[in-house]
Amino acid sequence: MALQACFALSCQGPYVQNNGPKSVSSLPRTLLHSISLPRASCPNRKEAVILSFCWSKRKLILALSINGSLLNIIPDTILAIEMGELERYTDAKEGFTLLRPSTYVKVDKAGATVLFEEVNKGSNNIGVVVNPVRLATLGEFGTPQFVADKLIQAEKRKESTKDVELIGVAERPGHGGLQVYEFEYRVDSTRGGVKRIFSAAFVASKKLYLLNITHSDKPESPLDPHTRMMLEEVLHSFDVPYIT
Repeated sequence: MALQACFALSCQGPYVQNNGPKSVSSLPRTLLHSISLPRASCPNRKEAVILSFCWSKRKLILALSINGSLLNIIPDTILAIEMGELERYTDAKEGFTLLRPSTYVKVDKAGATVLFEEVNKGSNNIGVVVNPVRLATLGEFGTPQFVADKLIQAEKRKESTKDVELIGVAERPGHGGLQVYEFEYRVDSTRGGVKRIFSAAFVASKKLYLLNITHSDKPESPLDPHTRMMLEEVLHSFDVPYIT
């Protein structure tokens, strides 16, 4: 994975002072076009809670996602889980957790701690790699922008890379104040064409955790808004497990 390459010197690399802002930029969020609820199927608006009985699952997802008042009450993540589109995966041994699309299956691959692939389309996948490091925090390696630059440089060095574009860089707090860096970029490669990549990284218990989400984003079949929203939820869910 490209992220693994950009952290290759993490065990002996120098400390880089983080004087920049905590969030370099924000990852773009998906906005869906508004639609109105059909009064014929559900005439009483006060009974909107029974929409699931008169609407298909897909229409219900769209209605809840785009309705401003409901969006403030029901986060995208909870909604996706309740609709069965995302499932929680936790590796208690390695010490990480994340959401994954329910349509993805777990496969074995050398070098990956865990890998999930979309059924019948393995090029769309979600992988996690865990490696020991000498770092105590991700900030000791560098700022989010510094890491992003290393990431893009690693992608450009690949013979298969035709072009790479950095789209977003961000930092968010994880469980217990953990530093989590997030990146989004687009790669045009001789291996599979244009792909959208979402990556996240954090350091915990002297281990480096790397998440890589890869999805086809070709001009003739671009990444659709709903799929993008789900992949962003996967990205934001990457963390150490909550201890109850």
